[in-house]
Amino acid sequence: MRGLSTGCGCLALLAALLGTCRLAEGGCQGKCCPGADRSCAATDWRMDHVYGTCYCDDNCKRTKDCCFDYHIVCPAQSCVVSQWSHWSGCVQKCQPATRVRQRHVEQQAQNSADTCPPLEERAGCMDYMTHQGVHCTQAQGPALITAAEYGTGRPKHDLYGVPLDPGYCVEFKMEWLSPHCTVENRQHTRWMQYLREGYTVCVACQPPAMRNHSHVCQGDGSASDRDTLLQWQAVGNPRCRGTWRKQQRRGHCACPQVHSFVFI
Repeated sequence: MRGLSTGCGCLALLAALLGTCRLAEGGCQGKCCPGADRSCAATDWRMDHVYGTCYCDDNCKRTKDCCFDYHIVCPAQSCVVSQWSHWSGCVQKCQPATRVRQRHVEQQAQNSADTCPPLEERAGCMDYMTHQGVHCTQAQGPALITAAEYGTGRPKHDLYGVPLDPGYCVEFKMEWLSPHCTVENRQHTRWMQYLREGYTVCVACQPPAMRNHSHVCQGDGSASDRDTLLQWQAVGNPRCRGTWRKQQRRGHCACPQVHSFVFI
């Protein structure tokens, strides 16, 4: 009887020890590895209800051999980025150029979460002041345009707080555009994909693109009639260019956002 009792006690002790060992090495607690890591393993129940070697690396979700507690212990954490910085000034003065804004990573993506979005954006711009503070104007040429969003960052008042001329809008019918416009996929040139032949587009003329003496923008067709074929060029990709005909001048632009632009 004692021997039986002792035997039972030994079996219970052995089972307890084995259970302790299994719990100590099982599951994903204290693991969670990036990428594909075959050493990031344990001995426990898998998510497919098979007992044996299971994994806690990012790759286990694809191979379907994660430990049962993977999604609880190793939840996906999305990348967290800061707010955008202010736009920089144009990299060149008195000619079409680019401006830049940036943001930084505050928390890296973990456990197969989506990777971080782009941390830098560029956009076309035009700076009308030299480094010496002298106002410069563009020579005659094609209308230079960019996305309407650029206009939101333009000043609405002068240095003394006096409201600037709000400008006007010109509607054009797009006659022709180069194939370089529709294949653009960079962040700051994606707006060019919405340019289409035969469509009506709106282009706003605002300070400082509006010339002080004439109150018009370069290439806006002010001195042309509706039969005149005018040229335009996209800032950010000089190979994206084309022709259009002026339809009418209005006080405000009323085109859809994807067909709304500003003179640079």
